[in-house]
Amino acid sequence: MRRAPVIFAGLVFSLLVATASQAAATHGMSLYGDLKYGPDFKNFDYVNPNAPSGGTMRYAAIGTFDTLNPFVIKGIPAAGIGGTFDTLTVRSEDEPSSEYGLVAEKIELAPDKLSVLYTLRKEALFHDGSPMTPEDVIWTFETLRAKGQPMYRSYYGDVTRVEKEGERGVRFTFKSADNRELPQIVGEMPVLSKAYWSGRDFGNTTLDPPLGSGPYKIESIDPGRSITYRRVPDYWAVDLPVSRGRHNVDVIRYDYYRDGTIALEAFKAGQYDVRQENSSKNWATGYDSPALRAGLIKKEQIPNQRPSGMQGFGYNLRRPLFQDPRVREALAYAFDFEWSNKNLFYDAYTRTRSYFDNSELAATGVPQGEELKILEEFRGQIPEQVFTTEYDPPKYDGSGNIRDGLRAALKLLKEAGWTFKGEKLVNDETGQPFEFEILLVQPEFERIALPVKKNLERMGINARVRTIDPAQYEKRMQTFDYDMAVVSFGASQSPGNELRDNFGSVAADEQGSQNVLGIKSKVVDELIEELIKSPDRGSLVAHTRALDRVLQYGYYVIPHYHVSAFRVAYWDKYRRPAISPKYSVGLDTWWVDPVAEQSVEAKKGEVVKQQ
Repeated sequence: MRRAPVIFAGLVFSLLVATASQAAATHGMSLYGDLKYGPDFKNFDYVNPNAPSGGTMRYAAIGTFDTLNPFVIKGIPAAGIGGTFDTLTVRSEDEPSSEYGLVAEKIELAPDKLSVLYTLRKEALFHDGSPMTPEDVIWTFETLRAKGQPMYRSYYGDVTRVEKEGERGVRFTFKSADNRELPQIVGEMPVLSKAYWSGRDFGNTTLDPPLGSGPYKIESIDPGRSITYRRVPDYWAVDLPVSRGRHNVDVIRYDYYRDGTIALEAFKAGQYDVRQENSSKNWATGYDSPALRAGLIKKEQIPNQRPSGMQGFGYNLRRPLFQDPRVREALAYAFDFEWSNKNLFYDAYTRTRSYFDNSELAATGVPQGEELKILEEFRGQIPEQVFTTEYDPPKYDGSGNIRDGLRAALKLLKEAGWTFKGEKLVNDETGQPFEFEILLVQPEFERIALPVKKNLERMGINARVRTIDPAQYEKRMQTFDYDMAVVSFGASQSPGNELRDNFGSVAADEQGSQNVLGIKSKVVDELIEELIKSPDRGSLVAHTRALDRVLQYGYYVIPHYHVSAFRVAYWDKYRRPAISPKYSVGLDTWWVDPVAEQSVEAKKGEVVKQQ
């Protein structure tokens, strides 16, 4: 009689093992909640499935390029090169955290969440007609992690094994079930040809067009000056639901310009077709031209629900000058956003205060509930203001009078060991004057940086503003060779593994990582890891707000500003779907109206002559 429970227990164990090894195959995957689109969906809601194909769309790029391999740290990759490579899945741009199969026909997440199986479509092909195989996927994963940009090591760090399963399956096995985002992250991986790269050095730059699989392939290049892509006429995925209504333009071309000012003039002269504007001054006054007045150029502000991320003057914490948080807090008083917004930005912007502004993820007020519980674990390791005071950058009245702010700044600097001697601020111990360089890549930022420089001079600080060319700038940022620079960190609705590369201690020592600030904080590291393990949306929001609050009070950047819309100018020969995607501008859903194109081209020469 006593053996019956043992037999029963063994049966239960066997059933549990069987259940853990079985999973329902799905057409997509959502991090939290249900998928919006069912298994029989025909297309995304934000496309026009009947959009005509044809025509050309020309863009501007700034600087130069010297490689067609965008996956490694060497070189500057050509703009648009990502469109030549297909990925296992495609992100839905009207859901916060959903992916649908592209190269992958089926996705099977194990019930224990310790592995995911991607089954490839039989019809998935490279541009030379060869099939995409599990061997290609495995080779791509291993090569990106070993030789690719540092972010791949951060993204894929918790993958312990990748192996072929069956004829067309690839199973990714994970260190634990805590990294909920990881099954989808591996789905965003491009699939590269193992056969093509055998005998080639993947780690080097190249101007030989690599074998791709995407909707476009390279038609021609003028090294460093332009690159042209042509839509693949027999693209293998053209009729898939994730592709229908997208990639409508036949030819995409990028022309390179020395700087944004020249590029804007080229746009008004009709030398390219579409331009996303990030300068409020340009948006307000820079497009005035006969073409705009004649209605040939259209300007649209397309609202979005995308978290704004963080842009600001970023400190290089590797510099001894910026290691004291009181110094970093003090220098923020030199940026008079209210004056700049009024006099430079046409009151177009909102001040950024969070790394996740324009979303529910932003930390506001004081921590409560689960967020407070999370932060309590770190009490004594983080500033006490985290618990008592909502973070806000210094505010002024817009008049340009910032005396109170300068007094507050000098008080902080004095506490940190800096004193006025003559008209200079010097270190009490070493006598070293307070001076540094603000590195810029766009001349447009000079009008923002120069008033900051003047305000710093009033504190006795010598800040040199230096603008360099994009190639030199990228190299210096990759090697962390700067004092202060304009930095930018994007944000998603479901942040996760990318945060390791942006703010993690390991990435701070990896040249080419996104942790250009050099943040090394055990608290930040732990918050990132706990955020990645979040079991549900509510937990993710609480952990993200906790991380946001700690980053805010680290004073790692002097926050800039943001706008909750895409500003797009274009020659009026394009049409777009009635519904816009929530989280992207969706230019790949636009199409050319041939009648409008004829009209625009007929009138273009006439109005351009008037400029």
